[in-house]
Amino acid sequence: MADTLLDSSALSAFCGSMANMLSAGIQVDEAVHMLADNQSDSRFKSVCADLYSHLIEGKPLSTAMEETGAFQLYAIEMVKAGEQSGRIEDVLRSLDTYFDEKSTAFAKLRAAVSYPAGLLCIMAVILAFTVAFILPVFVDSYERISGSLTTGSFNAVGISIVIGWIALVVTIVMAAVVAAMTIASGSERGRDRTIAFFERLSFTREAMYELALARFTSALSTYVSSGLDTETSMARSKELVTNPILRKKLDAAFQDMCDAEAPLSLAQVISKHEIFEPVYARMIQVGSSTGSVDSVLNKLSKVFFEAALERVDQLIARVEPMLAAFLTIAVGATLISVMLPLIGIMRSIG
Repeated sequence: MADTLLDSSALSAFCGSMANMLSAGIQVDEAVHMLADNQSDSRFKSVCADLYSHLIEGKPLSTAMEETGAFQLYAIEMVKAGEQSGRIEDVLRSLDTYFDEKSTAFAKLRAAVSYPAGLLCIMAVILAFTVAFILPVFVDSYERISGSLTTGSFNAVGISIVIGWIALVVTIVMAAVVAAMTIASGSERGRDRTIAFFERLSFTREAMYELALARFTSALSTYVSSGLDTETSMARSKELVTNPILRKKLDAAFQDMCDAEAPLSLAQVISKHEIFEPVYARMIQVGSSTGSVDSVLNKLSKVFFEAALERVDQLIARVEPMLAAFLTIAVGATLISVMLPLIGIMRSIG
């Protein structure tokens, strides 16, 4: 059994390949078997082999995926909905697109994190060398000529040491945090934890909300297209949402849909609780009246993904100047910590 989740790129490849083989008339178990045979020795191959062993026991694909422990809950739930509606091929193609876009979005986030991690680590090494080797030289020099130094000179030495240690500690902490996020992003569970961390940061919150909104909309579209009513579709879709801001809105919206006295429609609760922007809520309303709400939701899911990617690009554009500013301050503090003792010496000589 797999001990960790497949990453988004592997899930995209799996769903896309399965959809193509199913469209060619190949049975599910045979398609999985062919996927395993076409792979070299790898974890993907072992997951497919494990999945095949469950399928030949007569279990449906969604159940087999769940028992391998290698597939995300979102993928399992969507495949289950596709099996119930008889639209498994369409669902798999939708999942292919979803995980491909998710992989692209996270690759950009990881690039935004990896770059500053490298620079911060280098800066931490430089500052550590300065504090550990350069400043002690000045301290020793001061101790040897302490009789000729003024109080101000000793103060300069103390201030330089404090500045050097502060710059070092702050840089090491930031480098450790960023490096930890970079390492964690190597696994799918780590990526989910990293996304949860970004959801709590003010400057990344909007991008993470867009990603969560795209995921929710895609799930809602799949459930509606499978023949479920909008109330049940909303109930199942919101359970797949982990973003705290969106989840709070969805819980409130679902309560209004279930109101015994004056229940509201899907379009009404989306508009009331500002889950989508007004123009998108209007599209849902039009889709509801024409019987094409699943198609509208599917299109909106792609729109939200594109919006999320755009926000990630904007975030990356903001990270670089912020990093440059921090490094400038750190370098400046290091220079000051080195120059202050020299100023003290000059004062003593003068």
